[in-house]
Amino acid sequence: MESFLDDTFDVKAKHAPDEALEKWRKLCGVVKNPKRRFRFTANISKRSEAAAMRRTNQEKLRIAVLVSKAAFQFISSELDSPHPQQNENDYTVPPEVKAAGFDICADELGSIVEGHDVKKLRFHGGVNGIAQKLCTSTNDGLPKDADALNRRQELFGINKFAESESKSFWVFVWEALHDMTLMILAVCAFVSLIVGIATEGWPKGAHDGLGIVASIMLVVFVTATSDYRQSLQFKDLDKEKKKISIQVTRNGFRQKMSIYELLPGDIVHLAIGDQVPADGLFVSGFSVLIDESSLTGESEPVMVGAETPFLLSGTKVQDGSCKMLITTVGMRTQWGKLMATLSEGGDDETPLQVKLNGVATIIGKIGLFFAVITFAVLVQGLVVRKWKDGSHVDWSAEEAMEMLEYFAIAVTIVVVAVPEGLPLAVTLSLAFAMKKMMNDKALVRHLAACETMGSATTICSDKTGTLTTNHMTVVKSCICMSVREVGNPSKFANMKSELHDSALKLLLQSIFNNTGGEVVMSKEGKREILGTPTEAAILEFGLSLGGDFQAEREAVKLVKLEPFNSTKKRMGAVVELPVDGGRLRAHSKGASEIVLASCEKVINSKGEVVALDDSSLKFLQATIDQFASEALRTLCLAYKEVQGGFSPNDLIPESGYTCIGIVGIKDPVRPGVKESVAVCHAAGIAVRMVTGDNINTAKAIARECGILTSDGVAIEGPVFREKSQAELLELIPKIQVMARSSPLDKHTLVKHLRTTFDDVVAVTGDGTNDAPALHEADIGLAMGIAGTEVAKESADVIILDDNFSTIVTVAKWGRSVYINIQKFVQFQLTVNVVALVVNFSSACMTGSAPLTAVQLLWVNMIMDTLGALALATEPPNNALMKRPPVGRKGHFITNVMWRNILGQSFYQFLIIWKLQASGKSMFELEGSDSDLVLNTIIFNSFVFCQVFNEISSREMESINVFKGMLNNYVFVMVLVATVAFQIIIIEFLGTFANTTHLTSHQWGACVLIGFIGMPIAAILKLVPV
Repeated sequence: MESFLDDTFDVKAKHAPDEALEKWRKLCGVVKNPKRRFRFTANISKRSEAAAMRRTNQEKLRIAVLVSKAAFQFISSELDSPHPQQNENDYTVPPEVKAAGFDICADELGSIVEGHDVKKLRFHGGVNGIAQKLCTSTNDGLPKDADALNRRQELFGINKFAESESKSFWVFVWEALHDMTLMILAVCAFVSLIVGIATEGWPKGAHDGLGIVASIMLVVFVTATSDYRQSLQFKDLDKEKKKISIQVTRNGFRQKMSIYELLPGDIVHLAIGDQVPADGLFVSGFSVLIDESSLTGESEPVMVGAETPFLLSGTKVQDGSCKMLITTVGMRTQWGKLMATLSEGGDDETPLQVKLNGVATIIGKIGLFFAVITFAVLVQGLVVRKWKDGSHVDWSAEEAMEMLEYFAIAVTIVVVAVPEGLPLAVTLSLAFAMKKMMNDKALVRHLAACETMGSATTICSDKTGTLTTNHMTVVKSCICMSVREVGNPSKFANMKSELHDSALKLLLQSIFNNTGGEVVMSKEGKREILGTPTEAAILEFGLSLGGDFQAEREAVKLVKLEPFNSTKKRMGAVVELPVDGGRLRAHSKGASEIVLASCEKVINSKGEVVALDDSSLKFLQATIDQFASEALRTLCLAYKEVQGGFSPNDLIPESGYTCIGIVGIKDPVRPGVKESVAVCHAAGIAVRMVTGDNINTAKAIARECGILTSDGVAIEGPVFREKSQAELLELIPKIQVMARSSPLDKHTLVKHLRTTFDDVVAVTGDGTNDAPALHEADIGLAMGIAGTEVAKESADVIILDDNFSTIVTVAKWGRSVYINIQKFVQFQLTVNVVALVVNFSSACMTGSAPLTAVQLLWVNMIMDTLGALALATEPPNNALMKRPPVGRKGHFITNVMWRNILGQSFYQFLIIWKLQASGKSMFELEGSDSDLVLNTIIFNSFVFCQVFNEISSREMESINVFKGMLNNYVFVMVLVATVAFQIIIIEFLGTFANTTHLTSHQWGACVLIGFIGMPIAAILKLVPV
């Protein structure tokens, strides 16, 4: 079966092609309830709509760009002309917009940005003119006036996308009623009611029909309740997925805001990796490169600046940083319309869902075959009996009812035999795990990641913020060739007094201008540092030396800023010095050895600029190594006087710099990381550190975490890149640390681990350039705090607290999901096999079925919805992380499972066959109701076999199945509810369920028969497979 499933029902956990998704749907053929079976699968037609919309957007934008270029050239030539023509734009402000105090409407704003209409933009006075008409300031943003903000929202809309309405509980009831077999049984019940009442009168004649109706309604409502709870869990998780914050200036203060609170007129600050939250216009910034592929499918990035200021919602900032003015929000944007369509496309089905759909299909076909044979055997028995009696021509109402009962039994065998709940148990388990993982600070974006993480064999982790706390402080420095410890006010005061004035001035100019961070005043009037932890540490260092961020910024004019890039491992800025006659100076900051390699001079202890000779270079390199060996992150700061002019389009120089100094930043290892790494090693999961930091820093941290061992290899990215294919095959399994790695190095490592070594790889990432590796990995893990929106969108799981220990928790939950589903499959297949064989063999041997339609429906609910609730929601335990990972080629239905299924099925079949054959003599049953009592005992024993088998299924290999059982309240509640309802069915609902009262002796025997299955299960676990 496993090989058939692998060949036929196999889809990738990530990026499965639509053809593969279509293929398994067709193979499923006719299913009992397509609405329920395919509820949590991708809507391929909606995805096709979204793809068509992207192609349309691409064409629209291509035309818009061409038109805007032509318009720009036309306007430029018109302005240069001695007789410029009058602008013929006849735009009129709508009265309601004018009455609200604005001079431009939402439709006009939308047409300017979406259409890239330079002519209209120029007519409205450019970006500043638009800002004025929107009653906003490009410096201070929107004023804090609640009434004005409400009016603005009413006129221009909110930044939210249309979403499909949540289904009510009654919709799930209606969908549960679409089960084909239940509908057939309902028809049988209706006919039974009519015939029964006609022949036996009310209420006696209605008992059988009403019994089936009541059973159907019970199954429907329990199923609907379970499905409805799942939908609520997914809805909560969807809300969490959509929580995106962005830096906004409102009322003169910089603050973090949800993108859904943005309004036209807001001033938003964008940096590398941010998603553009709404349509808008570029106000100011540097080197802005926008990736529009999510909206248009176009892979070539677009430059945005003063000449082409149009920014579209849903696109990503690939490089640079800027301020933008929001003009159009929500469903007025193309992204809003695209998202509305995409949201209906749904998530890809997971590999286990598809595989279990395959299992359900195979067993369903077997069940259908047995149901037809059972019906044929039962009808044949009736016909033969009538033939012998000579009454085969005359048919009474009772015999018609008997025929109907046979048909109902055959249909009910299909109900029980088709394990419709298998693929839905996956969804139930995943929904439960995702909700719990959310509480453990892990947000699952794609369902399949839960499953895949349980099979992970390798974790490639970042260092900064994942293994370390990401709370950075400068603790050592080497400024002007003097090494100093810093960290408290007295040490900063000493350092400030010892530094030459010119050197201190250069240092502060470099710190406060060559930065991606900012020092701002919060609403409460407190100083606040914005930016990455590294930037914050450097800025704090500058402030501690007596620097003034605003004064330093105002003292120069920033000509160009190149943000930090993980490929170049440095950032740069060019400033104009008005006090020095407009002289230009470039500043560089980044990886110490890289920036130092670009230096030709150095500032000495006297504050003089001198040549960087060999002794000075060796001293600085030794200082870098010393800082790094103490697990400090090192950065080098340098400057260069720029000669011969400089324009913003020029590249910032990469050589000829003067070294100002080196700083050592402390980023302590997170508590609990060493223990978590040890847990991974015990679980057979290899942990590798992949970082952009200095190799000595990386090695020191890796040793502290327990990642780097005596037989492991630490390598630098540039060295890794130079290795041949043969060398890589030998080297990669030994790599434990990769330092100074580029995003391409990480991608190459991940690809080799996955394809060459068949590892299941989890990769962490936080930057924009990590997106390819996150995309390539089996499980992409983005950082929730330090991660960019681009990284988060490429990831499968977001680690909300950026903590490595949370990654280990995700792996534990992944294993739990996988094993829980295996437990449920083992339990359900046992019930399937026994119910099929018992009813079929009984029909063949005795001409009647011991389990009626109502009883089989109850058994179906025990094994389907209630069984899934009990076994698929088992919380993880520490023992899960002491077994080897499943890996890429592990079988889902293992030999251990087959051993347990067949062994338990054989016992149950044997005991029920024995009861059928000699139950009357065993229990000394006599009289007219002896058959009814015996069938009740058989039914009761069968149910208790399932109850105790459910307990045995908690562990597939361990004999102690009671460990931790009371911690799972869902499991206990399901067991209690099952037993309680079984008592009610036997003792109080006999007329409807074809059961009768049992004595305490008979009850004890039924419970004992069920209980004996537990020691048998324990003995089976001792049988090696």
